Amino acid sequence: MLKHFQVPDDIAVRVDVDKLRSATEQIFMKCGVPESEAKLGADVLMFADESGIDTHGVSNMLRSYVTGYNSDALNPTPELKIVKETPSTATVDGDGGLGLMIAPKAMEIAIEKAKAVGTGVVAVRNSGHLGAAGYHAMMAAEKDMIGWCMTAGGKSMVPTYGAEPQLGTNPIAFAAPGKNEPTFMFDAAMTSIAGNKIGLAARMGKEMSPGWVANDDGSPDMDGGQFKDLTLGTTRMQLPMGSTRELGSHKGYSLAVMVDILCGQLSFAPGFGTLAQNRRAHFVAAYSVDAFGDVDEFKANMDGMVSGLAATKPMPGEERVFYAGLPEHETRIDRREQGVPLHPEVVDWFRDICGEFEIDFNLA
Repeated sequence: MLKHFQVPDDIAVRVDVDKLRSATEQIFMKCGVPESEAKLGADVLMFADESGIDTHGVSNMLRSYVTGYNSDALNPTPELKIVKETPSTATVDGDGGLGLMIAPKAMEIAIEKAKAVGTGVVAVRNSGHLGAAGYHAMMAAEKDMIGWCMTAGGKSMVPTYGAEPQLGTNPIAFAAPGKNEPTFMFDAAMTSIAGNKIGLAARMGKEMSPGWVANDDGSPDMDGGQFKDLTLGTTRMQLPMGSTRELGSHKGYSLAVMVDILCGQLSFAPGFGTLAQNRRAHFVAAYSVDAFGDVDEFKANMDGMVSGLAATKPMPGEERVFYAGLPEHETRIDRREQGVPLHPEVVDWFRDICGEFEIDFNLA
């Protein structure tokens, strides 16, 4: 994650991963979530926090989930239902449950289908936010498969040449396994920056950089400085990946539409025909490497490719070249040893919610 959004070391509170996981599980259970589901939801959040995907960890997301459960917007005890099914595909209804717990189950269905017939594709409707999409794609990679995960919903992206938001940030995640090298894992919004990064910046009083958001009339803000006084949860207009038409914003915009189609139209989710604000749907897929060729050869070839990318000669001023998934792998190693760096405001929120729910607070 860009340094712009990282909690400065001089104020960060390092929290032990196991303690953070335990507190998160207990908070979910206080919201009426069964223990097994609470553990699964906490696992998805911890994946984000350990990997440095702070936009989708406890800092930004847990409080919104608590609000969703307390307002009955989320069903704490959903019953997942397969609406339509073939040997390689399924349409799933999440019964209003949080996507943190629904999407892994959808991916499990996709993985089982891929084991049987080579590919598994599942579209999910009626389900809430699924957290870091990379978690669900990685589930397939851990089974020697290529994994996809996409999620769509909300209205935050301004279409190219548009003056109002019509699409969500609509992230795409993709994971492919190697043998000895860290897994290639791409997980990114189709906007210039992930929406929750604006929340991180707001927490630290940071401004937006040029090309990240739109002005009030929809024109790209190429000067920067927007949202200096932004508060968490403020509505914003985000630019597609590429920022301007000249720099390729039509690509990020069109990719976001593709995600909307695969997640929403293919699952026949309500609201996706009208671009409603409250629409949300997901899409996961698994491709069995074994269905295409030798698994060991594929993984060895993956190692050769990604290690070659990492060995690329860096440009002046930079020490090394990365590939998607490598920074997250290295961050996981660090945070499992040193703890997750939380902003003091986040620690205060945990202290307050633990007090409200009568949970022992031991994070700081």
